[in-house]
Amino acid sequence: MMSRKLTIAVDAMGGDHGPRVTVPAALDSAAKYPNLNLILVGDEAALRQALAGREKAHGDRIQIVHASEVVEMHESPSKALRGKKDSSMRVSINLVKDGQADACVSAGNTGALMAIAKFVLKTIPGVDRPAIIAMLPSKTGHTHVLDLGANVDCSAEHLLQFAIMGYELVKAVENQEHPRVGLLNIGEEEIKGNEQVKQAAKLLAESHINFVGFVEGNDIFSGEVDVVVTDGFTGNVALKAIEGFAKLLGGSLRDEFRRNILTKMVAILALPVLNAFKKRFDPRRYNGASLVGLRGIVVKSHGNADQVSLANAIRVAMLEVEQGVPDRIGQRVSSSIAEGRTA
Repeated sequence: MMSRKLTIAVDAMGGDHGPRVTVPAALDSAAKYPNLNLILVGDEAALRQALAGREKAHGDRIQIVHASEVVEMHESPSKALRGKKDSSMRVSINLVKDGQADACVSAGNTGALMAIAKFVLKTIPGVDRPAIIAMLPSKTGHTHVLDLGANVDCSAEHLLQFAIMGYELVKAVENQEHPRVGLLNIGEEEIKGNEQVKQAAKLLAESHINFVGFVEGNDIFSGEVDVVVTDGFTGNVALKAIEGFAKLLGGSLRDEFRRNILTKMVAILALPVLNAFKKRFDPRRYNGASLVGLRGIVVKSHGNADQVSLANAIRVAMLEVEQGVPDRIGQRVSSSIAEGRTA
């Protein structure tokens, strides 16, 4: 996967589980990728206890940087930004700014992570607001969706910027020449939707990207588009609804197979199919949402992520470093601004 050495800073205190998950995930990643260096940021004593000497197997590829504070999951972004300048989250992002790390991964408070990352790293010239983008499973593989909650109120111009950023990210990490971009709406017809969405569709149609038009919620899973663009309010509601339905489906299947002796026997026969289904739609495979639009790479892991999930978030950060995603987005946004001025 990697052709050069790179360094990822991990907010080792972030998320619901802290070092109990972040440290094993870091060790797994270091073992899998020989050219990967990791900086674990957090309480040094707690991290050394969690490592228990296991870092020695990886030489000097795993380092610890002490941070005296932790951003709690319930804290307000403003409090985290102004009151906790030595938090593991802030120090991790500072390492990216200072060039000591190529990217940062955190399972911590989403709002705080976005606020601190935007304050420390700043946005790419021409980008008004960073957005959160993540993969969701689809019929043919997966679909990238943004924004998933960073921006509740968006203008048509913001949606255009999101589309450009999503388009360039998918081109880079998926090696797709012309990713298909759809704008989420309540219908595919041009007359449907609010004025903001209609105006965004006009801007997208005039842009360089491969815009296929309006898409509906079910198209996220159809495999007919590679990028779905929406505002953060709608995107977050859609994401939570999808997560809720996935839990409902999994729980319902277990209940039905455990209903009586006959259904338990059927479950045994269906085990290979169930295992394949579970593997294909395992949410851990899709963990790792990127904060695009920043002058640096920051990847948000789910707060309740386990060892496998967090390791996948680290892999997402590595891919974006390898492909130079911020530079590619910056070049395309600058080009689009220039084209708009000369149009």
